Amino acid sequence: QVQLVESGGGLVQAGGSLRLSCAASGRTFSSYAMGWFRQAPGKDRAIVAVIILRGGTTWYADSVKGRFTISRDNAKNTVYLQMNSLKPEDTAVYYCAEQVQAGNPYDYWGQGTQVTVSS
Repeated sequence: QVQLVESGGGLVQAGGSLRLSCAASGRTFSSYAMGWFRQAPGKDRAIVAVIILRGGTTWYADSVKGRFTISRDNAKNTVYLQMNSLKPEDTAVYYCAEQVQAGNPYDYWGQGTQVTVSS
């Protein structure tokens, strides 16, 4: 059973930075991609960034492009989301998720970590 555990959330002032981590355990096969999602109060969950585990190709939502960076450390089974120039509208619960096969829904989800950006 794959488990994903996020950490690194917190309260930060606008313009500040945070780095989220997502540690995966229990993986016995190579998955296709890892993604970061977020859900703000009263809003639907939205995808933020994706990294293809083989090759390292990345994708970002327009709202975070140029400010957020997704990366991975395969040896540590950990994916990171570096968030710079944070804005109050980035406030949300952030989730990491693992996609086993391309084109399929994400299979495993973390419990989420709260990010709050004050103005």
